[in-house]
Amino acid sequence: MEIFNNIQSARKHFRTLDGVSVGFIPTMGALHAGHLSLVRRAAAENDIVAASIFINPAQFNDANDFENYPRKFDTDISLLEAFEVDVLLTPEVEDMFPDKYNYQVSENKESKILEGLYRPRHFDGVLTVVLKLLNIVHPGKAYFGEKDWQQLKLIQGMAKALFLDTEIIACPTIREKDGLAMSSRNILLDKDELKRAAKFHQILSEKTTPEAKTTTLEKAGFKVDYIEEREGRILGAVRLGKVRLIDNEQIWENQKSNTNL
Repeated sequence: MEIFNNIQSARKHFRTLDGVSVGFIPTMGALHAGHLSLVRRAAAENDIVAASIFINPAQFNDANDFENYPRKFDTDISLLEAFEVDVLLTPEVEDMFPDKYNYQVSENKESKILEGLYRPRHFDGVLTVVLKLLNIVHPGKAYFGEKDWQQLKLIQGMAKALFLDTEIIACPTIREKDGLAMSSRNILLDKDELKRAAKFHQILSEKTTPEAKTTTLEKAGFKVDYIEEREGRILGAVRLGKVRLIDNEQIWENQKSNTNL
């Protein structure tokens, strides 16, 4: 696996890959089986698999959240090598933002709801860095998990609106045996919280109204940020201790939502 922490060197390398297909998985590290499922799919569909590890400060609204975000760089390297990733990009913050955050991508509608209400400008940071990474790598396909549904839809929308050549591929959420959606932040849960966290998806999947889900979650010890139906899915965000969890599920058959995302 070739590792580039210099953006210009990485750009030169990717320009030499004429005539081969490149699949790209952008990550913030602390890799888990969900990330590795993206790697597997990229490997099955492309000649070259590229990944990135970049903890993006522009998408954090809370400095403590940024500082406490899990960092497992050496373990991540070993995992990516074991899964035969060809190229890894690990840029420095100052190299990713030579403009000192003066230029950013903004979406003025769908980024303001759900996560956007609780994490102002979060999606500006996400979209900006994803666009930068796509401009560095120029992949034919980039892979994103459906767990971050709102993020996925916004990235797909950006790719369409800005005429990007990269196809944004949606990949199913990977879950623990108890149904908990895999997330890098799950390692911040203590043993008791980890056991209780499984109830989030269980309650979210019940054939009840958002209001009923909210009540049930609160009784189970969660602090609920939102539970909403949009575009045929039920989406939710809750807090358990110091950890914030998000998840979504396709709404049961014959149940329709009149809202868009």
